[in-house]
Amino acid sequence: MDRVKSTVDNMIKSVQYRRFTLQLNEEANRHVEMKLSDDDDGGEQAEAGQGEGSPSFRPAPQGGGGKRIFCLLVLGFMVVFVVGYLVGTLTSKKPGVVPVSCLNQSTVSGGAPAQEKQKVDQGEDGDDEDEMAHDEAPRNWNDISQLLDDKLTGGAFDARLKAFDVPTRSAGSEGDVKLANVIADEFKTLGMEGWTDVHYVQLQKPDSKRPNVVTFGGDVFKPDGYLAYSATGKVEGKLVYGTYGRREDLDAVQKNNVEVNSSVLLLRAGNLSFAQQVANAEARGASAVLIYLDPADYDLRADTALYGHVHLGSGDPYTPGFPSFNHTQFPPTRSSALPGILAQTVTFNMARTLLERIGGPTKMGGVEDVTVEVNNVLVNTEIHNVFGVIEGFVDPDEYVVLGAQRDAWGKGYARAAVGCSVLMELAKAFKDLVEKDGVRPRRSLVFASWSAGEYGSVGATEYLEGYLSSIDRKLVSYISLDGVVMGRGGFVASASPLLYSLLESTMKQVKSPLGDGTVYDMAGNSQWEANVLRPMSIDDPAYPFLAVAGVPSISFHFISPNLEAYPYYGTCMDSKDHLNYKTIHKTGETAAQAAQLAGRLALRLVHNHLLGLDVSKYRNVLAKAIYQLYKHVQQLVQSGKLKDVDPNWLSSASGSFSRAMANLNTVIMNTDLTDERSCRRVNEKLMSVERNLLSPYVSPVDTPFRHLLLGRGKHTLAALAETADPQQLHTQLALATWNIKMCANALVSDIWKNDNQV
Repeated sequence: MDRVKSTVDNMIKSVQYRRFTLQLNEEANRHVEMKLSDDDDGGEQAEAGQGEGSPSFRPAPQGGGGKRIFCLLVLGFMVVFVVGYLVGTLTSKKPGVVPVSCLNQSTVSGGAPAQEKQKVDQGEDGDDEDEMAHDEAPRNWNDISQLLDDKLTGGAFDARLKAFDVPTRSAGSEGDVKLANVIADEFKTLGMEGWTDVHYVQLQKPDSKRPNVVTFGGDVFKPDGYLAYSATGKVEGKLVYGTYGRREDLDAVQKNNVEVNSSVLLLRAGNLSFAQQVANAEARGASAVLIYLDPADYDLRADTALYGHVHLGSGDPYTPGFPSFNHTQFPPTRSSALPGILAQTVTFNMARTLLERIGGPTKMGGVEDVTVEVNNVLVNTEIHNVFGVIEGFVDPDEYVVLGAQRDAWGKGYARAAVGCSVLMELAKAFKDLVEKDGVRPRRSLVFASWSAGEYGSVGATEYLEGYLSSIDRKLVSYISLDGVVMGRGGFVASASPLLYSLLESTMKQVKSPLGDGTVYDMAGNSQWEANVLRPMSIDDPAYPFLAVAGVPSISFHFISPNLEAYPYYGTCMDSKDHLNYKTIHKTGETAAQAAQLAGRLALRLVHNHLLGLDVSKYRNVLAKAIYQLYKHVQQLVQSGKLKDVDPNWLSSASGSFSRAMANLNTVIMNTDLTDERSCRRVNEKLMSVERNLLSPYVSPVDTPFRHLLLGRGKHTLAALAETADPQQLHTQLALATWNIKMCANALVSDIWKNDNQV
């Protein structure tokens, strides 16, 4: 009946060609085009998807008989359709579903026409009331986002957090599997398409029969905590205090004539990841590392056990670059990022005893021997990643993933319970938007619950390695929900530069946990980038998506005022009581606001015609990295150490990238939002930026973090700025500059129009 009514309306208004949407059912929409053809007498329905055009009629034959026949045909045509119109009006009742088409985007883009795309994509209201298919459907971006916010309340999170507060949740344990089943069942209850991804991974755990031991003189310590993926065995060496194990810390030790080679380094936790601390120690020749929590940095009990891992990578380190499926036929191998030295945690009480024996931190040590014995064992463990999806209605093959780690050492309240709660409340809220409010997201939303995150994003990385070919060019963005609430009063984030602008606009829309203003106000307004943004570390759960898969990714955290760290990560004290203390007993409310921020980020990415990825934000990041490398290369060239190399290669590459960004921005400004093909072509270019910054010249097995600017390895611009070997620098510099130019070329145009435009 919709088709009949629409046709009659069009005939009454004019005989000009019109396009309209045909509602097939409550779950799907499609375009149908009508035209009056030269080849049929009554204006037969054209096939869906035909091109636009004006109607044409055969010229009427000469003579009165022809005119009478023509008039009768027209009159009969009108009578049939008027009757159909009246019957349809009296009998049809539309469900609360808003059709989606390129011209009618009332829930997808606020209903704005092409010339209003800037307003649409920036979240401003469009004049769309005339285009609404149902009076009760949300009319614009503000309506939709407010509906989402209203579904994410502190009360709902209080109940959800209680359900996810379980006594044990270690990776692969009975508690972990039980939580996975609970999440999978809820996805099913919500009516979402769901599935489970199973991997068999090697997790290193303490040997219950042979504990790890630290012996110093007459003192024998058997710590409860440990560091997964340490080398195993027994070593002896001089005890040396190395502060945090940073390069400058170890330089200071050597300047004091204390030998680090073959020593056992005692380090304070903080500033660096455990893996980076151990890697730095190994690079200086140390034989073992002991790490402890210092009360000067963390307000914890002196006997608090500490847990973590020392793999300077992510995923199962015994299947680097490929997935840990049960049927994997790859020969045994190990990650190049595994340490070759022993690593173990000790309590502050133990560390204090060790320090007293060497005369305190200022003495640095290097006199008495300490023995370290690590007996950890590898355990083949089955882990489950659980997924639920809400399919998009225009571009379902493009998707945004929201993910949260499910496992933790001990209770893991802030580490895992909060993230799982935010994940499930967002899944429920988005499903309600679709089912009850008639919202139709253009792209798909995937909700992912990961296992073995405590061992270095093992579950997430194995998924990427297993399905990279399936998600390549399809995954729009990854939003990490891990650790989103660690306090109340401060806010920090780590993200791909492509997401900086989207983060800024979203911060302006979410209320501050403090009650006054927004998160943007809390972050210092114009100084928000300096106050909020932090480099994404290798321990960040979003990092594998960014540096391994080339997916624009983001993680964020509400923390205590003055950016005070949450001290209970990696300990058994990460509990409800301790997090409530840090949030002033506002954990549920703060979790709701974190969910609103994550939800609005995701909603914008699945909502807009054009993706909210701002390529221009890479300009400063690239310029800073190139400037440092340019100075280094220029110095070596001027000194005569580096020959046949022109530092202007870097300037040329930087210029190409800048011109490509400007060109793409011009294309975006001139893109007609009603042309879905044009929108998709622009979006494909935006999605290609991060992926094309992955170096194609290094092996994902040996160098998994292949990102040229944000990755790790000898290929990165930061590493090249410190490379002294002329031959290596020459080769890597040529590859890096061409890598940047390839990325620029991909942004410009089709291959047959490229011709080195940039």
